[in-house]
Amino acid sequence: MEKGKVVSLEDRIPKLKEQRRRKANRRLIFLLLLFFLIIVCVIYFQSPLSHVKNIEITGNHLYSFEDLEKMSGIDSKTNIWTIKKDKLTEKLKDSGGIKSAKISIVFPNTVHIDVKEYRKIAYFEVKNEFIPLLENGEMLHDRAMTNSPYDAPIIKDIKSEDNKVIKKIGGELNKLSAEVYNAISEVRYTPKNTDKWRVTVYMNDGNQVLASLSSFSDKLQHYPSIISQLNTDKKGVIDLEVGSYFKAFDSEGEKNGEE
Repeated sequence: MEKGKVVSLEDRIPKLKEQRRRKANRRLIFLLLLFFLIIVCVIYFQSPLSHVKNIEITGNHLYSFEDLEKMSGIDSKTNIWTIKKDKLTEKLKDSGGIKSAKISIVFPNTVHIDVKEYRKIAYFEVKNEFIPLLENGEMLHDRAMTNSPYDAPIIKDIKSEDNKVIKKIGGELNKLSAEVYNAISEVRYTPKNTDKWRVTVYMNDGNQVLASLSSFSDKLQHYPSIISQLNTDKKGVIDLEVGSYFKAFDSEGEKNGEE
């Protein structure tokens, strides 16, 4: 037999008991912590602490904070963990003016909503009201205003049921560069027998442009170049329907669109 220390079974039993005791204690502590955590979670989910306390909204211009808060359906009684992000996004998009929405939950009780709205491309004037027209062709009737707006062109002389024409004008305006778009004051629908898409565009500089919606954005895009080539200080009508020619106003009545 090799030389060495011989440990008897009696000496090993206390050590084994101590190891088992420590292991049991660790397991007990783990179970107690787990139980405590479950109790805390249950209390949290059942208490007002899990209800929405703060709503943060960014990216909105067409809609006010109050509008979007109401559209979301979220209030102080809403449990923050019952909010379905996909459903809430679709709910906001159903308004017609929201292109997309990103929802995030910030612990412990804050909901952040970042919206991207469709661009407001014009105002449709009807019965002394100005209804925002969006780039997607939607009209926000609930956003109508009575004061004449200045942040987008005004569309006039079109019946509200002529949706095809209204959407066509909105689509063509959306294609213009910022320089040309910002130079437009009004767009009036002035169809004739040979062209049902004919419009008269009133520019901020006092000129008028006759154009067809079938080629509106392509031809009107050259407006700055056309103006720079005119050798006159007079204002008048620039006809872009077929070719391109200028006729100065003969009277104030003609300038104001009167027959």
